[in-house]
Amino acid sequence: MKARYRAKAIADIASIYLYLKKQNAAGSGNIIRSIYEAIGTITAAPNAAERTDDPAIRLKIVPKYRYKIFYCIVDGDTIDILHVRHTARRQWASE
Repeated sequence: MKARYRAKAIADIASIYLYLKKQNAAGSGNIIRSIYEAIGTITAAPNAAERTDDPAIRLKIVPKYRYKIFYCIVDGDTIDILHVRHTARRQWASE
């Protein structure tokens, strides 16, 4: 499957990177890479992640860094990455 990124998800990832770069420039790349690796896992097995309260939206947690990736399966070939956030933040409306 291929992944499409909604504007919110692109902004989320950019914001995460900029925030982390201020904290630890070297480590920020590792976290962003882990997020993209998790998205790769999603594209390989889109039905493996848990569903949220909204049955159309699924949730994948990036294991080491505790980021949540919200996505939906569009069709048999595409998933939409909707939102990325850290687990320490308050819940998103779709949770």
